Order: sequence, then structure tokens, then C-alpha cells
Amino acid sequence: MRKMPTPPTIPTATVRPILDMNAYDGQVSAKANQGNDLLMRRTRNVGAASVLFYRDPIEMVAASGCWMTASDGTNYLDFYNNVPSVGHCHPKVVSAMADQAARLNINSRYLHQTTETYLDRLKATFPDHLENVVLTCSGSEANDLALRIAQRGTGARGIIVTECAYHGNTATVTDISPSAFKRGELPDHVVCVPAPSKLAYGDDVAGGFADAIVKAIAVLSDRGHGIAALIVDSIFSSDGVFSNPRGFLRLAVAVVHRAGGLFIADEVQPGFGRAGDAFWGFLRHDVTPDIVSMGKPMGNGFPMAGIAVRPELLAAFCEDVGYFNTFAASPVAAATGLAVLDVIRDENLLANAMICGKYLREGLQHLADIDGRISDIRGAGLFLGVDLSPNGAPGDASGQLVGDVINAMRRHRVLIGAAGKYGQTLKIRPPLCLRQSEVDFFIEALGKSLRECG
Repeated sequence: MRKMPTPPTIPTATVRPILDMNAYDGQVSAKANQGNDLLMRRTRNVGAASVLFYRDPIEMVAASGCWMTASDGTNYLDFYNNVPSVGHCHPKVVSAMADQAARLNINSRYLHQTTETYLDRLKATFPDHLENVVLTCSGSEANDLALRIAQRGTGARGIIVTECAYHGNTATVTDISPSAFKRGELPDHVVCVPAPSKLAYGDDVAGGFADAIVKAIAVLSDRGHGIAALIVDSIFSSDGVFSNPRGFLRLAVAVVHRAGGLFIADEVQPGFGRAGDAFWGFLRHDVTPDIVSMGKPMGNGFPMAGIAVRPELLAAFCEDVGYFNTFAASPVAAATGLAVLDVIRDENLLANAMICGKYLREGLQHLADIDGRISDIRGAGLFLGVDLSPNGAPGDASGQLVGDVINAMRRHRVLIGAAGKYGQTLKIRPPLCLRQSEVDFFIEALGKSLRECG
């Protein structure tokens, strides 16, 4: 077995839970936000579970395309929000949703033409062996169901994830989401491995990642759990965005299959054409998932999610408990989802993700040539990760610098998020309808923000 490179030691870096990145901290920021009645109402109503963006939270009142409008009239370019992926309040999606709601909205235990039309269209985007689709209302529900099916199908319990993964917030899915943990440890049946980065595995990312999976399977076997599944977000969003080289997942998936486990491709983040060169992230790696989970962009803001699954796995699961979701396969959900698929096709959004993504990378590289603190640029299509390091060293993580830049960009009317173990990565996910003039606006704002945070 190949010897793994030793990851760099970063004594000053602080691990950042995903919900703490670019977040309003009520204790630190309360004084600055005194007099904000809406914020105080939110805090009273939601309590400790309230999660808001930015040190000074924003009240939004409208949105269209790639832009959002705040209550003070400021227009912000949205480079973060993966939910309205075909554009905020897209008129075709809104119309389809409203028209169906005005005619009929019932639960999923009645037949309806639109629902079956949608499922047929959605299935056509998957490999033939994924013959069944089960709809849910959220990505968390989809991943929860995927895990239960995998454990029933294999008779094993062990799950392998990456060390900064986030797969949702049900009890089962939180257990496999290391980046959600503020304290405590992963349960015994879950083993995490480093994300597929050069920092962790050197130049042989594919081989190094596969070797890490071999070791994780051995750990699960020693603990008596066996291997039920490897589940990864196929663009490794929360880990910091790792999409290349294309095909690096093949060796790891083959290892899992040989050991009797399943591969679950979590497409909640990269699905529906975001990578530009493929409708689903796993297609970029020429791998065969046993289950695919999807969500967020599926309804462009309407709560839709689901899984595509091998029928024999679903049949075995349904022998025990079955599955039913009142709202997920409603006619309104189906009409909304169908409209999203139509917009992706009719507006050539995959091609746009490729073209604008390339233009965006060129702009980022130009900035990197000027400012050495941009230490790495990764990603595919319109899903990019940009590492910021004070001294330009790839291993010198700086969540503080990223946080400062994010809030500076807000002043320059651009919304953006963070990712990575230390929050050291700018996470870039604009709507797929992005125009090159909006890329120019973003690059100018990032350049100004970096200079201000010098």
C-alpha cells in the first residue's frame, strides 16, 4: 500500500463548523445591531437555532436572475445561493408553480399525469440502472432514506464520509456530517477520510483517496460494522470544492464495491448541470452509483429533493417499512420540477455554466497573478473554490482572511460564502443564468475587497 503524505501542520488554524462560517454571532455583533427590531424578533422567535449570514444580517425583499434586493434598496449580486439555480424567481418556474397550485394540489397517493411526466423526464438524465425515483422534500430526507436503503441492502452499518462533509440535518444524516459538529465525535459506525486534495494525497489523488477508503473499510470491519456505503458530495463542496482530475473517484468506488458496499452520490450541491460538462457530478468521474440523492436546485426554491436508486435495493427496503411522503410528489412539486428541467434545456444553462465558468476562472487567475494570497483555484463550471492564504502557501489556511473578504464583498454588493475545514475557501456558486458582465462585476468587487483586506 502506498505511503500517504503527511498533511501540513497548521497550529494557528481553527476548525470551523459549517454553520459558523460567514455567520451572524449574536454575542459578538449584538451591540452593533442594537435597534434592529427585525433581528431582535428573529432572535426571540428562533432562539439558539437562528442562523443568519453576515456580521450585520441583511433583510431581503425581492430577487430576480442573479440579483437580490435588500430592504434599503441595495441590489446584491448573488454568487452563493445554489437553491434558485436557474435564476431567482424565474418567471417560467413561478408560473408553472402558481398555475398548478390554482388547479389542484393533492398528496402523492393519487395518480397525476404531471407527476409521472416529471419522473420520466428526470429518470432520463440518469444511467439506465437507476430505474426508480423516490421524491422527498429536502436533501436531508433524501440522504436519510439513501442511508437506510444502503444499510438494509448490504446488511452492514458502516458509512465512510470525507472529514468536512455535510449531508443534512436529520439524526441519521447529522451522524455522517462531520462539519456540522460543534463538539463531540462521530459515532462508532462512521469513519471519515481526508478530502481528495493534493495537500492530503500529493499528485496521486485518485490512488491516495482509494487507499484511504481501503483503510476506512478495515477500521469499520474491525469495529464489527462492515461497509454499507461510501457517500460523497461529488464536488466535495463543504471540504473546499475538489472536482479534478476527472475520474479520480473511480478507484475509490471500485474498492467499496469489491468490499460489498454501495456508492451513494450526493448531488444536492453539484447536480442539475452546475459543473457545466455534465448534468450530474458523478458523471464526470465515470462511476456507477447505486443511489443518487438530489435536492436544493431541483425546485429552484420550492422544497424538492429525492433519490434515484436501483430497483432491487428499493424493493428490499420496502419489504420492511416502505416509504411515503405526503408533499414530495404532489402535482405542484412535479410541475415546478418540470419547469426547472425545461429552463435548463431551453436556455442552454449547461453550456452557459461552461462558458461563464471558464471566463470566471480566467478572471480569478488574473487576480491571482496580481495578489499572491489567492493560493489555489479549483472547481468545475459555475462551482468554484478559491483558497486565500496570507502568505500564499496552499497549506496556510486563513478563515479570518476569508471572513474579512466576504464581508468586504458585501460592501461592494456581492454575496459569497465560505467552505473548507478552516473556512479558508471562498465558495462560488452563482445561478446558472450568470452573464459575463456579472462575472466582471464580481471580479472587480473581489479585487477591491482583497486590497481593502491587505
